[in-house]
Amino acid sequence: MNKLTPFLLSGILLFGAAACTDGAKTSADAPNSTTTTENATSPPAAATVQKTQSDATSEIRKNQANSDIRAREQRNNVTGGDAIRADGDLQSEVRSKLEVNITKGQLTVDAKDGVVTVAGTVPNEKDLAKIEPLAKEIKGVKMVNVTAKVVPAAAK
Repeated sequence: MNKLTPFLLSGILLFGAAACTDGAKTSADAPNSTTTTENATSPPAAATVQKTQSDATSEIRKNQANSDIRAREQRNNVTGGDAIRADGDLQSEVRSKLEVNITKGQLTVDAKDGVVTVAGTVPNEKDLAKIEPLAKEIKGVKMVNVTAKVVPAAAK
């Protein structure tokens, strides 16, 4: 057991470091920032979209994302930090929630002191309207700024 403890601790630290990346994206084709709109009107390659959508819509991915969100919220409740959340945690949880529920969107998520900004593109008004309520389901989100735009998918 004494030999296993350092491996477990280093695994947890490695996971924590990987989870703290800035500019969480819902797909590889999403803009790099919530303030850039350089690719907002040009659709991504069809093969890339299909690959991203099939991964995001898989039942395993949905279950995993929801489980991760619940685990983070439970961990946060245990530590007594219900209202105060790390910006990286909020970004990651909101991104996961949006990725699972808005599968055809290309969104970026930024968080600062409980204020979440979501930018990018979604294929229709229905998905655009889902962004704010979904983001507010995450504990610690005080306000949501949605700067995403509707860009319909190209006809095939």
